[in-house]
Amino acid sequence: MRVLVIGSGAREHALLLALSRDPGVTALIAAPGNAGTAKIAEQHPVDAASGDAVVALAQRVAADLVVIGPEVPLVAGVADAVRAAGIACFGPSADAARIEGSKAFAKDVMAAAGVKTARSEVVDNPATLDEALDRFGPNWVVKDDGLAAGKGVVVTTDRAAARAHAADILEHGHPVLLESFLDGPEVSLFCLVDGETVVPLLPAQDHKRVGDGDTGPNTGGMGAYTPLPWLPADMVTRIVDEVCVPVAAEMVKRGCPFSGLLYAGLAIGADGPAVVEFNCRFGDPETQAVLALLESPLGEVLNATATGTLSSLPPLRWQDGAAVTVVLAAENYPGTPRTGDSIVGADNDGVLHAGTKVVDGAVVSAGGRVLSVVGTGADLTAARVDAYAKLDAIKLPGGHFRTDIGLAALEGRISI
Repeated sequence: MRVLVIGSGAREHALLLALSRDPGVTALIAAPGNAGTAKIAEQHPVDAASGDAVVALAQRVAADLVVIGPEVPLVAGVADAVRAAGIACFGPSADAARIEGSKAFAKDVMAAAGVKTARSEVVDNPATLDEALDRFGPNWVVKDDGLAAGKGVVVTTDRAAARAHAADILEHGHPVLLESFLDGPEVSLFCLVDGETVVPLLPAQDHKRVGDGDTGPNTGGMGAYTPLPWLPADMVTRIVDEVCVPVAAEMVKRGCPFSGLLYAGLAIGADGPAVVEFNCRFGDPETQAVLALLESPLGEVLNATATGTLSSLPPLRWQDGAAVTVVLAAENYPGTPRTGDSIVGADNDGVLHAGTKVVDGAVVSAGGRVLSVVGTGADLTAARVDAYAKLDAIKLPGGHFRTDIGLAALEGRISI
């Protein structure tokens, strides 16, 4: 099977690395890829948001399966174009990708499916903003209703900060979603979905804030770990049964069945799971940790989902132990990052590339989140030691990372 992976980040590097371990995968193509994926896949430039461009490339390289990593092409309907050309595609239709592309749509689906989530209100007129803000608090959750690369959310007890963020979103022409605050630790659960068939992967936890101790602004994610030692043994089953299966069934009922990876971001409270948001694709940086422990052949898994045969797939197999991903970010990230710096150690084992490119034979930084460093071990302690030892061997001028990925779980500071 020849597999074309669309995207250029560490998520796509992790997908390609896992696909390379599948004996049924005979060729890997990345578009556009990065300096790291060039080591394991043939690379081609492409306009990832153009269905015509992706289809033309898929035909040119004789792809048997196209895997779309980022959300923007999915929301733009690239998966529809690929399927219309008769090529198997892992990724939802544009209609189904609205589960991420419009938070208001996702709320409507959850309400119809009876899925627990935060109380919410959409504001599309600055004149009604103050009145709406008064109906929330003392913890305000303010979101951009559209795609914001994981950085369109502000959670604050400062009403002025909440108002400023909402006003900025409105000024850019986007509706604002106000939500009530969901208490409890957050969990990311990825599920393969084929219509009403739902198969969960390992649960993970992302670290969104830029600084240790969950300080500073939200980012696209500074690290993740899996599995979660504090999560009750039955919680994944509860999430699947109470959240993912009802949402999948509701989308089938609406005529926009989901096919691909449904990512449920949840808060786990005393009463069980409540949805913070959905994404329509593999999450970054959780994917890097989760796929590090996958033993099942990923090509077979993704192809079964894409071709409607997920229900006949054998149970997924996982390596024992734990995995930790730590993101090495460029100076000033999540603001405008400094780029063009040479990186030492970028080609070491366990290092996945995100914002990189090759200039005059050297790997240099080319984005905000530059590398994802993945450590594995017999338990969370060992996986953390492995990840941070690998980080010590990497040099990036001005680079920064969190030193506490998975630490709260390890020290028993997370509870439900």
